[in-house]
Amino acid sequence: MAQCEQCGRQLPPFTFRKICQWCVQHHAAQRGDDSAYQRVEAAPWLRQQSTSMVVTQVIFGINAAVFLAMTLAVGMTLFGDPAWNELTVRLGANVGPYTIAGQWWRLLTNIFIHGGLLHFAFNMWCLWSLGRLAESVYGHWTFAAVYLICGLSASLGSILWNPGVQSVGASGAIFGIAGALIASFYLGEFSLPRSAISGMLRSVVAFVGYNLVFGAMIAHVDNAAHIGGLVMGLILGALIARFAPQHDAILQRIGVLVFGAVLVACGAPLARSRAYRAYGHNSSAPLTAANLDAAIKELQKAAKERPDFVPVHLGLAQAYLDKQDYESAAVELKRVVALDPRNEDAYYDLGRVYLQANQPAKAEDAFTQLLKINPNSANGHAGMGRIFAYERRYEEALAEYKRVADIDSLYQGVYFKIGVLEAQLNQYDDAIAALLKQRQTWDDADNERQLAEVYEAEGMTKEAKAARAKAEELSGKN
Repeated sequence: MAQCEQCGRQLPPFTFRKICQWCVQHHAAQRGDDSAYQRVEAAPWLRQQSTSMVVTQVIFGINAAVFLAMTLAVGMTLFGDPAWNELTVRLGANVGPYTIAGQWWRLLTNIFIHGGLLHFAFNMWCLWSLGRLAESVYGHWTFAAVYLICGLSASLGSILWNPGVQSVGASGAIFGIAGALIASFYLGEFSLPRSAISGMLRSVVAFVGYNLVFGAMIAHVDNAAHIGGLVMGLILGALIARFAPQHDAILQRIGVLVFGAVLVACGAPLARSRAYRAYGHNSSAPLTAANLDAAIKELQKAAKERPDFVPVHLGLAQAYLDKQDYESAAVELKRVVALDPRNEDAYYDLGRVYLQANQPAKAEDAFTQLLKINPNSANGHAGMGRIFAYERRYEEALAEYKRVADIDSLYQGVYFKIGVLEAQLNQYDDAIAALLKQRQTWDDADNERQLAEVYEAEGMTKEAKAARAKAEELSGKN
């Protein structure tokens, strides 16, 4: 197919022209011929005055100010730490459970917060590079609106993909700007040969592709936000290039931007429909802080949203266990078993509930069912060991715990349990060996006290004294 001699665009088939219609219009416009109307977007390759990137500078300044304030509050960090992460939540990080619960402002505020120095530095470098280019193409107010709408879309994409993730950073909005530039460079008309625009297009596409691949390889990178921003940017950039390329096409541009904002607003109910996953994830924070009532409240919301979501009922059962509400815990675990008859965690926790409720027969039934599902379940054999020890069937309990050690030698406290049972059976040498083995992986005061008792039973006074001293030292640390 023939190409324009001046700009390189492809000419229509079966034409005898040597230059394209766009170049004809361009030359007419240069001559002042108003009859040949030509749509031309702003030229991004021209050196602009410093005011041309005023919005980019303002956005950069807001991000820098927030980062500086956080640094003054909790200190500098490269990758973030617990204090920094807690501060990001207070300032407006996009945390699914909080956002979906009604704090929708987090969709916007999180794009001005960063997770550490490296995160901030990389995003600001990208913003400075792409922002001034995009601002020269779209103008100040259009660029600002595109940036914010793409940031909102990125935040929404993050919630839709994984509503339990805590997300911060400007990268989603920056990906949106990159997407808008890609669409404009591909579909728009500029006053340079197409080859010049193609170079810019390749650079921006390479930026997007590299960072998406890099994000997929790094565990804590929120690629869902990147894709959410990119898709919105492509949409807005394409619509502006086709329907409102001129800076003075204010009404058309407002219409495009309102359309983008409506798309974001329509995504909110979809995010709300996934609230059950967010509430299930959110319960872990109150549990960690021992705020059981808050955890139970969040989990009950999740159960109401999605009654068949097994992790929610497991979380509720754990919360009730910690609160020593064994009856409620048993109810939740029975629901799990009804929904998933082969759920090993449910049978194990149900056995624990019955043991706490002083119902060893029911506990044994639960652990037996677990071992039918998985004969090599360390939890199942440990549960049976607890039952037999409770019933003073020490030899059977010892056999179960030894089976646990064979399956998982690092199972928490297994050699301590073995040592205690061997001491009950007067197998002192074996008990000492087991407790010393436990000491290698678990420096615990109870283990040292038990070791001291066994040493005394064997007449090893010096060793017993040393074990007691170590037990007191460990108790003091705790």
